[in-house]
Amino acid sequence: MEKMIPDSELGIIKLRTHPRAIRYSLKVVNGEIVGTMPVNGNEDFMLRLIRENKERLLQHLQNRPLVLLDENTQLQTYSFHLRILRHKHKKFVMALKDGYLNIACPEDILFENKETQKVLHKMLETALRHEAKRLLPPRIKLLAERHKFSYKSLKIQNSKSRWGSCSSGKNINLSLSLMLLPEHLIDYVLLHELCHTVEMNHNERFWNIMNRVTENKALSLRKELKNFHPL
Repeated sequence: MEKMIPDSELGIIKLRTHPRAIRYSLKVVNGEIVGTMPVNGNEDFMLRLIRENKERLLQHLQNRPLVLLDENTQLQTYSFHLRILRHKHKKFVMALKDGYLNIACPEDILFENKETQKVLHKMLETALRHEAKRLLPPRIKLLAERHKFSYKSLKIQNSKSRWGSCSSGKNINLSLSLMLLPEHLIDYVLLHELCHTVEMNHNERFWNIMNRVTENKALSLRKELKNFHPL
C-alpha cells in the first residue's frame, strides 16, 4: 500500500506499508518524506509521528548545501543560459536578455565566500521566478485543456524539496526550479500535478491516468526526473 498525504509545509508525504517492517520509520528520500509502517500499522499513529517530528523533517529538507556558482559555472535553464563574469564596478549587476542571464561581479570578490554565494543564488532565483511566472501558467493551462483537467489555483514558489504539489482542493504549487528541467520533464511534472486533481494517491488508477497523458512513458520519465534536483 502507498498513500499520498499533502502537507502545506512538508509537501506530499508518502505513507507505505512493508511486510518486513516491524516498526514505524520516517526518512527523507530524494527530497520527499517517506513514512514506512507494518502492514497492520496504525495510520493515525504515523501521522502523529510526522507532526511530532515536523521541525526535524523540515530541517532535513532545507539543509541541502548551496551549489557553488562562479565564472566556470555552466548552467542552461529552460529559457536562458547563465554567465557569471567580473567587472570593475563595486556592485553586482544582473541582466536577462536574449536568452542569457549575465551576472557581473566586482573583480575583487571571492566566489567561495558565503555572502557572495548568497547574492549570486538570490539573483539566479529572481531570474528563475520571473521566467517561471511567465512560462509555467500558460503551459499548465494548455495541458489542462488538452487533457480535460481542471484546477482551482496555481502558485509559483521557491521549493527546494519538491518540484510541485497538489492539494485535495485542486490547488497546485510549482517550484521555480522547474525552469532547470528540459521541456519534456517540465511537462511531466505539470501533468503529474494535474493527475493529482483527480487522484491524490500514487495508486494504479493514478499511474493509468499518467500513462494515458504521457503516451505510456510515465515510469521512464519518472526515472529520468530523479537525475535532477531543485537548486
